[in-house]
Amino acid sequence: MEWERFAQQMASMARDLLAQDSVGATLARITASATDLVEGCDAAGILVLHEAKVETLAATHQLVIDNDQLQQRLGEGPCFDAARSSQGERVFRIADLTGEHQRWPAYAPQAHALGVGSMMGFLLFTDDEDLGALNLYSRKTGAFTETGELAGWLLASHAAVAFSSARTHTQMEHAVATRHIIGEAMGILMGSRHLTEEEAFDMLRRYSQDNNIKLREVARRVCTEGGLS
Repeated sequence: MEWERFAQQMASMARDLLAQDSVGATLARITASATDLVEGCDAAGILVLHEAKVETLAATHQLVIDNDQLQQRLGEGPCFDAARSSQGERVFRIADLTGEHQRWPAYAPQAHALGVGSMMGFLLFTDDEDLGALNLYSRKTGAFTETGELAGWLLASHAAVAFSSARTHTQMEHAVATRHIIGEAMGILMGSRHLTEEEAFDMLRRYSQDNNIKLREVARRVCTEGGLS
């Protein structure tokens, strides 16, 4: 690998990641960059584990989705292990999946049947949180070298920061939108029912709690229907 060229590509990718306008676009750019920049990578995706349920994000190929679902179904596999445990490996590289029958007796042969020859995985994490795992796949055995692992690790480091930043930005936008719609709903209630600001908010809150409906949804109903039934 020409490291000067690779460094330029990484710098360009980092700028590109920060320019994306949504979490989904950021993740798609991350996985596309993996297939472009990591030698031997045929497919890439991000796996996020919600307790026992696997979520696949920004998969570049169906192989990624099929592999993640296989791990969820069996409850074993390298990506599954890495993403579910903060004590697990931050990086894994499997040169030949057919040699992993002892570690994952059910998963290894079935993944190989899907077309997975070798794999690498990198936990996406910052100092504050674990975000998931960036997983790279090759249909060939022995496709990923130490050089490729270093390239993947550098990509994952940039990706984790961009992922976290994009998600934080989305959460902030959501919070601002929520505050706005709640404020609008309070104004409607204050005008129609002659309530104070505190009384209007308390009415929204109590309706939310009594009916097990999120406060944002209660506020949206007030704004679209003109009040609470």
